[in-house]
Amino acid sequence: AVEPISLGLALAGVLTGYISYPRLYCLFAECCGQKRSLSREALQKDLDNKLFGQHLAKRVILNAVSGFLSNPKPKKPLTLSLHGWTGTGKNFASKIIAENIYEGGLNSDYVHLFVATLHFPHASNIPLVLQDQLQMWIRGNVSACARSIFIFDEMDKMHAGLIDAIKPFLDYYDVVDEVSYQKAIFIFLSNAGAERITDVALDFWRSGKQREEIKLRDMEHALAVSVFNNKNSGFWHSSLIDRNLIDYFVPFLPLEYKHLKMCIRVEMQSRGYEEDEDIINKVAEEMTFFPKEEKVFSDKGCKTVFTKLDYYLDD
Repeated sequence: AVEPISLGLALAGVLTGYISYPRLYCLFAECCGQKRSLSREALQKDLDNKLFGQHLAKRVILNAVSGFLSNPKPKKPLTLSLHGWTGTGKNFASKIIAENIYEGGLNSDYVHLFVATLHFPHASNIPLVLQDQLQMWIRGNVSACARSIFIFDEMDKMHAGLIDAIKPFLDYYDVVDEVSYQKAIFIFLSNAGAERITDVALDFWRSGKQREEIKLRDMEHALAVSVFNNKNSGFWHSSLIDRNLIDYFVPFLPLEYKHLKMCIRVEMQSRGYEEDEDIINKVAEEMTFFPKEEKVFSDKGCKTVFTKLDYYLDD
């Protein structure tokens, strides 16, 4: 027989051994940057199967994220700014990125979501102490994990002073206050610039061209200028744009009827239902579209199709 104390000491020794070897420990607990190395193929599969109507965003995200993570010595953090109307997939894309880097996805200890209207609801009155708190929050998390991911939602509602408070962490510095931010990822989500994106998409549609013919060069520069000069964008005259600290402005195109059906179909599958084209069509037909005359694009994207699907699945 083994005495309880002896057994306890033996187990403690085993656990200490596990903890002494990070790779072994990380088989049993989440570690900073310790998920299997990002698979470009897995990321591409997730983007193809879950993000619809966004050929530009998928290409940029795939190349930017996989390229950044494969670089052992990046010069600066990866900074992506995702723009488009509500329901076009910006939040979903950030979720896919997080899930492909950390097992816990958005629930990981190393993925941090910041919502402007929740954390700083009084955008017109931002004292310096809040800017300091934001900087301390970022510094503390990156100190704990260099491969931290920061997602800032509703950037168009964020005070310009808070946005510029982030600037030192995005610049080409080896270290800031003894901390390196070069392996971190910053993702900004915003509705700003959506009008410009829609104008380009609508011009292509009216000229009889396929949306897949739209190139990033058709709108990236104009999008950056539009956001920079828009007083309601949050990025108005921001040094992040002026200093070229945002690596990619990623446009999310407005969604068409066929894309809504894709969203509904995947949602039915995820709930364990067989595809029912009658239900799929009914849900899609309940959505509203713009412009008023042509009715080409969904004004809410895929955002509300899931709640509308509940109505038909409960019948």
